[in-house]
Amino acid sequence: MLRTHNCGALRKEDIGEEVLLAGWVNRRRDHGGVIFIDLRDRWGLTQLVINSNQPEIYQSANAVKSEFVLQVKGIVRARPEGLANLKLPTGEIEVAVSEVKILSESKPLPFEIEEKNETDESLRLHYRYLDLRRTRMQKNLILRHQVCQSVRRYLSERQFIEVETPFLTKSTPEGARDFLVPSRLSEGNFYALPQSPQLFKQILMIAGYDRYFQIAKCFRDEDLRADRQPEFSQVDIEMSFVEREDIFELIETMMKKLFYEVLGIQLETPFPRMSYDEAMNCYGCDKPDLRISCTIDDLSLLLEDKIEVGSKSDSWNGLFLQEWKGFSRKKADLLSQMAKNAGVSLSYIKFAKEEGTSPLKNKISEQAWSKIIEKYPFQEDSLLLMAWGERPKVLTFLGNLRINLGEELNLIQNQFKFCWILDFPLFEWNAEENRWDSMHHPFTAPRLDQLDQLNIDPSQVKAQAYDIVLNGFEIGGGSIRIHRSDLQEKIFQLLNLSEGEIQQKFGYFIEALQYGCPPHGGIALGLDRIMMLMSGESSIRETMAFPKTQKGTCLMSGAPSPVSDDQLMVLGIQLREKKEPKAIKEDS
Repeated sequence: MLRTHNCGALRKEDIGEEVLLAGWVNRRRDHGGVIFIDLRDRWGLTQLVINSNQPEIYQSANAVKSEFVLQVKGIVRARPEGLANLKLPTGEIEVAVSEVKILSESKPLPFEIEEKNETDESLRLHYRYLDLRRTRMQKNLILRHQVCQSVRRYLSERQFIEVETPFLTKSTPEGARDFLVPSRLSEGNFYALPQSPQLFKQILMIAGYDRYFQIAKCFRDEDLRADRQPEFSQVDIEMSFVEREDIFELIETMMKKLFYEVLGIQLETPFPRMSYDEAMNCYGCDKPDLRISCTIDDLSLLLEDKIEVGSKSDSWNGLFLQEWKGFSRKKADLLSQMAKNAGVSLSYIKFAKEEGTSPLKNKISEQAWSKIIEKYPFQEDSLLLMAWGERPKVLTFLGNLRINLGEELNLIQNQFKFCWILDFPLFEWNAEENRWDSMHHPFTAPRLDQLDQLNIDPSQVKAQAYDIVLNGFEIGGGSIRIHRSDLQEKIFQLLNLSEGEIQQKFGYFIEALQYGCPPHGGIALGLDRIMMLMSGESSIRETMAFPKTQKGTCLMSGAPSPVSDDQLMVLGIQLREKKEPKAIKEDS
């Protein structure tokens, strides 16, 4: 072994012991005759001391620079009185070096490794191997490891088995574009990288495995943002002979155990539950951030036909803020313009000196004004924002405004707030293609008491689907699945798939359903989003070892990149010629 201890292991109990250490030079300080080196590995830092009365060693240490890799031998000793660093676990000791060996040198760094320096993300991703040396990144990846281990232990103790599913599979419509992989052995045909293991995990239930899980890699060719990547990981779970409540209990208990084991945080269960309709009406979205206490209120009954504001509106809604001291006319104009850009109208009631004032006061009937004032606990600096217009636009605008004001006015509580969203519509109408789309995926079971509505009005049918939300992010979604082949084919037909398309895309699955399929259901939890929230980061890229940029590129390796004509020829692929952009004629 090149070392006897790691750089975070030594304590006062080790004083007097001869040790071998190896690691990176975090920092070198020359105090004139004495050189101090902080040697670092992922376990911590150890301070090394080299004196000038050891000329050969001193000369070697003098040549050392940041991020050189060293092996040293020395004696552990106590730091001089008054010089201990109690912020470090190793801060009461140092190693008096008797031998030093440079194992590897480092070029000058493109950025400093130390945490205090913020570096442009593109530079960090280009030199990801340096970025991953930072304490922040190492903590995030260690946390991710701990989370995965906790999940595996929890599910294994409950008789789940981990089964790997294929990466090269069949292209099926699941909501996003597939990444396609050309087949050399079957020219002109393609595999698809899985958007999720959906059909495979259902087939495992048909095969009688009863309880399956997998920390699965998934791939979706979609536009990226802070909480999306083209390749991501999910905790994939499927169970036979279960109802929705069984899955809720499993996941709530897992989250409670996970947060306590890894973060020492005690979660309260059961998690709150609300319907999709309630979430949209009260929060303006289906992933509400419950850390913000204010909600959207429906004022339509109070104000309908009792106010004159020009065009008729189908929805009046309010957002009440207990206190906003900095609210001004300038801010009101800014919010009004934001509302106009969103296609809605906005006004307010401001409370000051025990009286409410509003640009709408003379346009609201005295009865309606009194009812609004009575409805809310107005006090000094309270504010009611009122928006009106088309209902979907009003709710979306106020939902976004609620989040923005939560951040601006420090209304977001520093805690973890989970909830379940239930009773999603089974379908949503695709106006562009004049057909129904599955709101989740086509394998989601409808509510059994609404099956007759499939032939009458599909828009009224609710799904046995559920999402789990944490602090305004959807961190998981699942459903009770369709386990009858006739019902599954009925859903495919409602999605405007022909018999030929059903057989071509899902024939093997329909066939499997005909050989005794148990009732089953499951959920997929977004591991990367969970890690982002647990680590306090604002992007999932900070919790992944080698993420892509928002354009889907790896700045370190250069992927995606061109391939040779020979490789394309073997696959039977010919690329289109890129069109040269037309020259722009300038005015003379």
